Amino acid sequence: MPSLISSLVAVICLGTMPLLVPARGQELSRTNAPAHTDRDIDINAIVQQSAHVTEADREASSEYEFSETDWEPDGSHKTYAVHMLYGSSYRQLIAIDGKPLPEDKQQEEERKLRQEIFRRAHESPKQRAKRIAEHKKENARDRRFIEEFVHAFHFELKGEQELDQREVYVVEAIPRPGFHPTDRDSTVLTGMRGTLYIDMQTDQWVKAEAEVTHPVSMAGFIATVEPGTSFVLEKTRLEDNIWLPRHFTMTAKAEILSLIHHHEHEDVTYFNYHKAKPPSS
Repeated sequence: MPSLISSLVAVICLGTMPLLVPARGQELSRTNAPAHTDRDIDINAIVQQSAHVTEADREASSEYEFSETDWEPDGSHKTYAVHMLYGSSYRQLIAIDGKPLPEDKQQEEERKLRQEIFRRAHESPKQRAKRIAEHKKENARDRRFIEEFVHAFHFELKGEQELDQREVYVVEAIPRPGFHPTDRDSTVLTGMRGTLYIDMQTDQWVKAEAEVTHPVSMAGFIATVEPGTSFVLEKTRLEDNIWLPRHFTMTAKAEILSLIHHHEHEDVTYFNYHKAKPPSS
């Protein structure tokens, strides 16, 4: 699966992601519920546990294949089948604007898939190690970002509500004074605040949203992340209590070298999760 945190960092620091628009029909229903009044809750412990289960989900994600739809600014969209092939993913185009590819194009995409399976099946140990290392590099950045996220904020329980037919804690994340990020990617956290929606039964992040509230300099002051940068991640429950993304939106605004104003928007939906099978030619 494409690295969500890597996508965020790539856009706000490098401006390399495609421009996309929100997917249709993805709003979540919610009903307000009364806040806790009859018992004390250690919300920081809950957030810590939620980070652990989120990391476990990230590790399990490599066992799944899925489909994803990427939206373009004009409302057009492309759908891909994402395969796990010998330790890393491969995207196969399967539809444009909700319509299957013409037969000749389908055959071309199938040919590309077979070629990639053959190539990876016959690559040298050194080549495979390099390819998998690149795949794991993004995952490692995600893991570090989640670890830093827990330390970067002060968490306050704002109440409870129903979200996507799940009872959740609504937790506000407020920047923690004196937080010092340990890497470039986590620097953006110093200018953000957000909200977590944590499932009461499983401690999973049903939804996470955050926005930049004041400018943050990154990449050696080459780029400044500006207010208006935000992201929303929504997850879905699979078997064995594995939760993986179902919808990710991101808007990024940055100023590069104080001269170039860069705006991007990404919107991706994920669906049709299933356990990966061994590649077959």
